[in-house]
Amino acid sequence: MNRRPLLRVIAALAASVLSIYVLSIIKSGPSAAADFDCSSDPGQRTASIDVASGETGLEIARELFEKDVIASSEVFFRLAVADPKAALIAPGVHMIDTQICAKTALDQLLDSKRIAGLIAVSEGAWISEIKKLFSKAGYPQEEVKAAFASAAVPKPFTELEGLLFPAQYSFAQGTKADVALNEMISRGLAEVVKVGFLSDQSKYSPQQLLIIASIIQAEGDDGDFTRVSRVIYNRLKIGMPLQMDSTVHFVMESRGNIFLSTKSTLINSPYNTYKKYGLPPGPIGNPGFNAMKAAVSPAAGDWLYFITVAPQDTRFTSSLEEFNTWKVLYKKNLRAGKFEGKE
Repeated sequence: MNRRPLLRVIAALAASVLSIYVLSIIKSGPSAAADFDCSSDPGQRTASIDVASGETGLEIARELFEKDVIASSEVFFRLAVADPKAALIAPGVHMIDTQICAKTALDQLLDSKRIAGLIAVSEGAWISEIKKLFSKAGYPQEEVKAAFASAAVPKPFTELEGLLFPAQYSFAQGTKADVALNEMISRGLAEVVKVGFLSDQSKYSPQQLLIIASIIQAEGDDGDFTRVSRVIYNRLKIGMPLQMDSTVHFVMESRGNIFLSTKSTLINSPYNTYKKYGLPPGPIGNPGFNAMKAAVSPAAGDWLYFITVAPQDTRFTSSLEEFNTWKVLYKKNLRAGKFEGKE
C-alpha cells in the first residue's frame, strides 16, 4: 500500500487545524474588527514596531494591533500568510504610521527606509563612507571613531577595508557602535569563508583575494565580474601593471566620475596601479558576494584590456590596437553625454 498520499492528507489536515486554531486565538479579542480603509489618511503619530529576528507573523500582527497601527490583527495575519514578501520583513525597529490598513502596514514594514538606525552598506562602499552611515544612524561621532580605531581585524586579514560586507544592518536601540561594528565584521568574515577565500585552492592569500575582489567590484557591472577578474589575473601573470582607474579614484576619494585624466594617473600613491606594479596594498572598497566569487572563479580568456564604451557596453580584448579603437568610441560617447549620471 502506498502510504504517501495518506501522509500528505494528514499533514494538510494538521496544517488546517493549526490555522483554525491560530485564527481562533486572533478572533478571540477585539483585534478581529474590520480593517482600516486604505484610502483614508493615517493617524497623527507613528508607532515603533520592534521586529525581532525569527518573530512570527502572529506576533507582529498582535504588536501592530496593540499599538493602533491596524484595526484587525486577523486581517494582517491572513495577508502576511498569503504574501511571500512578508518573509522579507527585516529585524529592527520599524517606524510605522498608525490607523492604516493591513496592506499599507505590510508595505511599510517592507520599506527599509522606515527602519530606525538602519546602516545600509552598498557594494563597493569605502570605510570612510560607512563611518558616515553610522553617524547618520544616530551613533555619536566620537563613539564611531573609537569603535573603528579599536576594532580587532580577524586573521589572516590586515585591515577592515573590504571586510564590511554590503548588506542592510539594523541593531536594537541602545546598541553601542563597537558592538554593531563587530557584528558587521563577523558577517564579513562569514562571507569570505563561504566564498572560499580561506581555502588552499589559490596561490593568492586571502588578503590578496579580497583586494582583487574589491577591484572587480569597482571596475565592472555584475555581468562583467568574471571577465574583469580574468584580466586582472592575466596582467598579474605577465607582470603588466593593472592600470585600473578605480584604484586612482579610491586615492582621490572620487565617485560618480567615469573619466580619469592623464594627470590623475601620475598621482604618487601605492594604490595607483598606473605607476605601481602588482596589487595595491589593500582593498579599495567593500565587495559584494558576486565580486568575491569572481575573484576565485574568473572566466576563461586571454583578455588584457577592457573598456566601457557606453553604459551597459563593456568590451574585452587581448589586442591593444582593438582597445585603442574602442577608446576613441568611448571618448566620443563621453563628449556626447552618454555617461551622464553614471559612475
